[in-house]
Amino acid sequence: MSFSPSNTGLSERMSSVADAIGSTRDGSFAQLGTAFLTRLPAAPLTEPYVVGFSAEAARMLGFDPSLAHEPGFAEFFCGNTTREWPAQALPYASVYSGHQFGVWAGQLGDGRALGLGEIEHGGERYELQLKGSGRTPYSRMGDGRAVLRSSIREFLCSEAMHHLGIPTTRALCVIGSDQSVPREEIETAAVVTRVSPSFVRFGHFEHFYSNDRIEALQALADHVIDRFFPHCREADDPYLALLNESVLRTADLVAQWQAVGFCHGVMNTDNMSILGLTIDYGPFGFVDGFDANHICNHSDTSGRYAYRMQPQIAYWNCFCLAQALLPLFGARYEEAVRGERSVEDAQRVLEDFKTRFAPALEKRLRDKLGLADERPGDDALANTLLEIMHANRADFTLTFRNLSRLSKHDASGDAPVRDLFLDRAAFDRWANGYRARLSEETRDDAARREAMNRVNPKYVLRNHLAETAIRRAKEKDFAELERLAAVLRHPFDEQPEHEAYAALPPDWAGTLEVSCSS
Repeated sequence: MSFSPSNTGLSERMSSVADAIGSTRDGSFAQLGTAFLTRLPAAPLTEPYVVGFSAEAARMLGFDPSLAHEPGFAEFFCGNTTREWPAQALPYASVYSGHQFGVWAGQLGDGRALGLGEIEHGGERYELQLKGSGRTPYSRMGDGRAVLRSSIREFLCSEAMHHLGIPTTRALCVIGSDQSVPREEIETAAVVTRVSPSFVRFGHFEHFYSNDRIEALQALADHVIDRFFPHCREADDPYLALLNESVLRTADLVAQWQAVGFCHGVMNTDNMSILGLTIDYGPFGFVDGFDANHICNHSDTSGRYAYRMQPQIAYWNCFCLAQALLPLFGARYEEAVRGERSVEDAQRVLEDFKTRFAPALEKRLRDKLGLADERPGDDALANTLLEIMHANRADFTLTFRNLSRLSKHDASGDAPVRDLFLDRAAFDRWANGYRARLSEETRDDAARREAMNRVNPKYVLRNHLAETAIRRAKEKDFAELERLAAVLRHPFDEQPEHEAYAALPPDWAGTLEVSCSS
């Protein structure tokens, strides 16, 4: 696309940013054509202003962070300037389908998101997407808007997850407005600029499979392979290799979620990234007092997406992806046996989820316990700890963080973690077994503590921390948002000046509810 300050109202620097974002580059998603997306401008947002900004994400895109103070920044990243763009460069909403809460929902799509295009920097290409930018052809009964509350939560969690080392989409900024949006109550509108190598979901493949549009299904699969998994072309069956890549990445991702006590809240197939990224931050939550049955989404009345269910749901979602890709499998087989053999191949690849997930989680739990060597009984040791944490509702994050202070020689360092358990005797029994296991390790306490503190975060985005930042932001005070984001960018550091952000949640935190309504 080509812009100039004279025809967009942008400053020269913002115009150069607009020029850098293109939606017609070779191999871009937008090049797949009208079967995959609809181009349209964003809906106007009244008097937009910057709420939150990630200087890190800006640098990742090749932007000078001072750009956030540039005239026209808020206008551009809420989509207001798109009404002046030429037709061939307009943002786009993509179509997809999916299973929601285990039920086939049919056609869905970007009901309130528009892809601005791609930017290339440092040898990487990133898609930019505006979430909350108004109605699209896929909005169904929605208004196409996001609210300040959910937009701040997504911005903060994108930062938090990235710095925890968990694959995720990023967020460049949140743009707010005093424009009203009706939800359970009247709220104000906001737009998040999301950043990802790709926003392709399992549901994109389900859409074309369910409509028997095999050529489009293949074109989408080819796009993903060529852009992200070119090595799959060397496989006997490139599309089966694509499934394998996504299955393994999904297994690894969910193992990482479980290891930090993260609940996604709405693991519908349309919220699953083909690249194995955490995507679509809605009713998410980090577990405080550990409950294996914790449900972070109060819309989830059946508990389908409870913490303990996430691995099983991820596997089920991979099954849906395999079904959607099935028509592409088995080209090397004779027609008479192709269908049957393709199903067998897909089932074999799906089993890789199980063989990948369990060892991945076990390794992360060993690391969280500071066990450098794998030995028989380690899994039982970790599982027993989780069981007594569950029985005592011991704080997930603080239990593992404070466990590093336990000595393998005596109980002198037990108090910080022991005091998190009501049943002290149960913890003591477990701690004695843990100490016996640590005695088999060659690392001393100091080295083990350092290793454990590199994998057990002290700071996570607890709901009450996000809520405090949101309440102040509603009053146009964004200092707490900036401060919290800065803390979350260093989750493993002590940060003694921010000790309060690592404390147990206050009593009022128990009344907070998060739902799909945003």
